[in-house]
Amino acid sequence: MNNDREKEGLSLLGNKGVKYPTDYDPTLLETFENKHPEHDYVVTLQCPEFTTLCPITSQPDFGKIIIRYIPDRRMVESKSLKLYLFSFRNHGDFHEDVVNIIMKDLVALMQPRYIEVIGDFMPRGGISIHPFANHADPSHQSLAAQRLANRFSE
Repeated sequence: MNNDREKEGLSLLGNKGVKYPTDYDPTLLETFENKHPEHDYVVTLQCPEFTTLCPITSQPDFGKIIIRYIPDRRMVESKSLKLYLFSFRNHGDFHEDVVNIIMKDLVALMQPRYIEVIGDFMPRGGISIHPFANHADPSHQSLAAQRLANRFSE
């Protein structure tokens, strides 16, 4: 970041004294201005070492979280996203809930034109779970329906 305007509202990026959260905390998320709002483009973020807890057994669950979105005016800052995702480490929710919580928090944060969140969880008890959640503004509803339908053919 090369000027003060770009740094506005960002408290985590470049802060070497950041403490890693131990409990779910959506207030960690920060945004910055999209410099290219005049056209659609896709941002993909992956967290290959995501962990959370089973709400029943409190055993750890491991997986990969993939976030794809078409930004509107604001974009999620990646260090804040890392800390936010880390905050699930001691949070107990089912895989499907976690994916929907992440999607809803990011929609509330930045109001993207389109967003999808995919969970690729490691097997437990011989079954792996791969939840998918998406959300679209009115002009991207057909994309949301298409992406959801595509999940059934995988």
